[in-house]
Amino acid sequence: MKFKSMVLIFSVIAALILLAGTFSAGFVAGQTSRTSIQFPEAFLPFWTENQSTPGATGIEKDTRTPQELEELFKPFWQSWDLVKQFYVEQPVDEELLMRGAIRGMMESLGDEHTAYLDPETYESTRAILDGKEYEGIGAWVDIRGEYLTIISPIPGSPAEKAGLRPGDQVLAIDGEDMMGIDGELVRQRILGPKGSKVLMTIYREGESEPFDVEIERASIVVPSVIGEMRDDNIAYVRLTTFGSDTTEDLEKTLKDFMEKKPSGLILDLRNNGGGYLNTAIEVASQYIGDGVVMYEEYGDGKRQTYNAKQGGLATEIPLVVLINQGSASASEIVAGAIQDRDRGYLVGYNSFGKGSVQNSVALDNNEGALRITTAKWLTPNNRQINKIGLRPDFVVEITEEDFSADRDPQLEKAIEVLTKNLVPPPTPTPTITVVPTLAP
Repeated sequence: MKFKSMVLIFSVIAALILLAGTFSAGFVAGQTSRTSIQFPEAFLPFWTENQSTPGATGIEKDTRTPQELEELFKPFWQSWDLVKQFYVEQPVDEELLMRGAIRGMMESLGDEHTAYLDPETYESTRAILDGKEYEGIGAWVDIRGEYLTIISPIPGSPAEKAGLRPGDQVLAIDGEDMMGIDGELVRQRILGPKGSKVLMTIYREGESEPFDVEIERASIVVPSVIGEMRDDNIAYVRLTTFGSDTTEDLEKTLKDFMEKKPSGLILDLRNNGGGYLNTAIEVASQYIGDGVVMYEEYGDGKRQTYNAKQGGLATEIPLVVLINQGSASASEIVAGAIQDRDRGYLVGYNSFGKGSVQNSVALDNNEGALRITTAKWLTPNNRQINKIGLRPDFVVEITEEDFSADRDPQLEKAIEVLTKNLVPPPTPTPTITVVPTLAP
């Protein structure tokens, strides 16, 4: 069985988090009210509040008459009535029909990041970024394709402890083959209350045979910032998401570290699928003193520039950023800005490759939300990384042997770069597509 490429759970129809809902790989470009769309001042799919509407949105007023619209929707209402009259199992659930119609409309656009979020998914997605508690196995997943695929396990989650890795495909759940089953239905099968167990049959590239993994679901609260002052005087900061508390937690951590005068700093963005747009800009601003962090480009070619905010706490210290296939969206914005601005080096493996911006619009009557792609984003050097990703300055793979021996050669290389002031090797051209990525 050949491992399928994918727009990792973050960039695709969304990075669905196996906690209690889905998580869009990247940032939601803006939070919207039920009556108007606010386009956030940041990038990827994240929800941001109190945003003004930047640039052109490409939205044009519909000038058709009510009669013309009625004529357009005649086949829809005809189909609705036929199902209600003749479908074998009655009564038909009208709410499910309505949700299915919306879902189909979004899918017809052919954009993997534009989608309908049902009420449960919408609420759980927002709660994930707000740091609330969830029950599940704790993994971001890609629901597109023949099989549901793991984008990345959440640090400290049951999924990580069970050994799941980016790229793992779920062939069966509790012995039932999942081939051809809608990815969202597969995701829901994996969800469940804490203390319960799920048996997942996994295909992993490089393994001769599929294997079973039994995972006990748990209550999961993901800290967005994890910090450690190492014995070698290097400060280590890991971001697991870009949530509502990330900026405040990061500022506290950096303030404590900088008072100890570390010789260098490692920012670990591995397996971080993104979060809020504003948070991404604020995080980048802690390391970049001023200037461009990213550009947002709309359908009509107009752009909006996002600059670093003043007052960053770690704008001068030697810096290395760790990335891998699970680094997506907001993570790529931060890493891309640091690389393009020559603020620090990237170490690890090609990132996910999500270069579009989504807005989430809540629907009336608590019927969920639409996530709609509204723009593309580019790095300060005008790089469009969608389905390409960021290539690290130092490419380091983690092998099967490394996993087995609990070694982290990527972290080791980051430490070496800081302690020996290493300069990246020359990069042949073109190289950005040489390193495999999970994005198609």
